[in-house]
Amino acid sequence: MRTDIFARLDREPEPPKIETPRMSRHRIALFGGTLAFYLAIVVAVLVSSWLVTLDWKVMLFRPYQQWPGLHAFLDYYVVLGQRGPTAVMVASWLGWRSWRQHTLRPLLTLGTSLLLLNVSVGAVKYGLGRLGPHYATQIGSAELFAGGDIFPSGHTANAVVTWGILAYLATTPRARRYLSALSAFVSLGVGLTTVYIGTHWLSDVLLGWAAGLLILLALPWFEPLITRAEAVILSLRERWRARRRHRTSVPAAPVAPEPVLLPQALSGGAATAESSQQAAAPAPGTAGSAGHPGAAGRARAHQAHLSRPERTPQAPGVSRRPPHADRAPRNSGGPSRPVAGGTVAP
Repeated sequence: MRTDIFARLDREPEPPKIETPRMSRHRIALFGGTLAFYLAIVVAVLVSSWLVTLDWKVMLFRPYQQWPGLHAFLDYYVVLGQRGPTAVMVASWLGWRSWRQHTLRPLLTLGTSLLLLNVSVGAVKYGLGRLGPHYATQIGSAELFAGGDIFPSGHTANAVVTWGILAYLATTPRARRYLSALSAFVSLGVGLTTVYIGTHWLSDVLLGWAAGLLILLALPWFEPLITRAEAVILSLRERWRARRRHRTSVPAAPVAPEPVLLPQALSGGAATAESSQQAAAPAPGTAGSAGHPGAAGRARAHQAHLSRPERTPQAPGVSRRPPHADRAPRNSGGPSRPVAGGTVAP
């Protein structure tokens, strides 16, 4: 039953057209405003302004002690901002969409956004080296360049990008509105949860929201690269399929059987070699055959004896020896030779 369902879904026609987001003026304005907010947060932390003072006030308030009943639930809720579990969940859904729509764009867009997130957020994290609230050493200090890696908040930025990519890839305006609200709610909750637990400063979360939003707003600039990557991957897949079909369609070359030498062929070859030697021997009547009047007959008989397989079989009991011209047949009535020391019979 499942096989029939998947086969029917695979035969569904492709969607008429999926609109690719473009870098419009409205999007460029949002990108510029978000970038200015990002830089303002970084400068405010660098100069230890009022924002750092607010960070310390929230940390000393210790929200996890004020509302301890929320701690068990928020420990699970913050997983929605971890890169591993969220990437697996969103990639599974986008993989299903890629199969249904016969395109690799959803998966390639997700991969591009996560790559940009790792590069941009990771560079700022390790460049500024800020320590978290649990590892702070001096009250009122920004705790920068101390070997930390929590500014900006990776959980918050990952929640914005991972769940916001669903709204970015939505095919209808209604779905885009709903998914945008869902991603905003999840990312806002993940950021505040990290402040509640005490793993991040409030300024870390503000910078994480801005970092994730910048990546989503900049994705249309990478659409041509995504399109070229999809074309290259599909062409490589078609080449691999064609090579595989060619390999299965071409039969293997037949192996020629080795020749088997039969006894008859061996005897025939020996007879041929012997006949060539006999042909090279001097003919009867020449100097080589003088004094042997029956040499030619014996040679012919010997040649016939070597080519036995070519002769017709004889009945059992019949002699196979060829007749000789200079030898009398046995048991004949002709004169017999005298025996030494005896007399010739009358």
